[in-house]
Amino acid sequence: MSNSPRIAVVGAGLGGAATAALLLQEGFNVRVYEQAPGFSRLGAGIHVGPNVMKVLRRIGIEDEMNRQGSRPDFWYSRHWETGDVLAQIPLGDYAVKHYGATYLTVHRGDFHELLIKALPSDRVSFDKCLTKVEDRGNVVILSFADGTTEEADIVIGADGVNSRIREELLGVEPPKYAGYLAHRAVFPTPEVKAGMLPFDACVKWWSDDRHMMTYFVTSKADELYYVTGVPVEKWDLNDRWLPSSKEEMRETFRGWHPTVQALVDATVEVTKWSLLERDPLPLWSRGRLVLLGDACHPMKPHMAQGAAMAIEDGAMLARCFKEVGVSNYADAFALYEANRATRASKVQRISHENTWLRTNEDPSWCFGYDVFTEPLVSPSKAAA
Repeated sequence: MSNSPRIAVVGAGLGGAATAALLLQEGFNVRVYEQAPGFSRLGAGIHVGPNVMKVLRRIGIEDEMNRQGSRPDFWYSRHWETGDVLAQIPLGDYAVKHYGATYLTVHRGDFHELLIKALPSDRVSFDKCLTKVEDRGNVVILSFADGTTEEADIVIGADGVNSRIREELLGVEPPKYAGYLAHRAVFPTPEVKAGMLPFDACVKWWSDDRHMMTYFVTSKADELYYVTGVPVEKWDLNDRWLPSSKEEMRETFRGWHPTVQALVDATVEVTKWSLLERDPLPLWSRGRLVLLGDACHPMKPHMAQGAAMAIEDGAMLARCFKEVGVSNYADAFALYEANRATRASKVQRISHENTWLRTNEDPSWCFGYDVFTEPLVSPSKAAA
């Protein structure tokens, strides 16, 4: 491994950690640089669809994910006021049979911890905030805030919506505020009382201009999570998130179904986050630098596929390195983008429109996708 090209993954989030694990499995020489001082159980809930579980199977954490997560039998969409079912999408055993893996909802931090543990500790460097990246043609120099520098032959930017690698490729440009805030909270599952519906394992409540998605994040169904989408015209992008309150939630969802009111009443702590986007980028790579996940296609969370796209990106990139050889990185990057851009852009668009599973539809194109067996498209055909 020591003589093979050095691959630096910048960012140890879900996408970066999964990418590094897959590259290491293929025998590549990989090191991960993460700006956080260490792992912590951050975040809240996350959907992990069958398309992602197939990747986690390859990494070796599928069984533990299934033990920890909740397996909803259906995705429900409900009317904000009446609770009437607008859509009922089969998951559970149906997902295993038709899509090839389970559909889970879990705590993002528990998921992230499994990915970090899948990496050898000597391959991950924490407290490495990237301040400068220089592609010198024959090598890339990474400079960090602690005064250290590292060399790499290939650099993968898995460093999120404000990616330093993206800035090196395309210049400094802030992301676009999408006009919506997301409130997020995790709390113990409350009791079901008179006038309420039983808590669905996975449900999205819809009105004309806002929604609340809620689901269990443990196999015991003892913790619930909700995330909202609420229109707010202006937001200071210097504030990625701010504390919210139970009072604000009550006002925002005044008049909604008693089941939603019970969720608001049970809230312990809630934050509000700006939803950010970017237009599709003109390129995903240049020279020895390449992007994945939110660094190149950040999207609203309204399909619950943002992290999934980053993980699929990493799996496809590993597949392309294996296909053409890591030394032929330019060809690998071109093959990678040719086989990811169309799918990622489609998910980005549907997430923006916020129509996903509001009515009964077939999600097979999304959930049934297998990044390891999908026929590869050549860059020339993708451009045609």
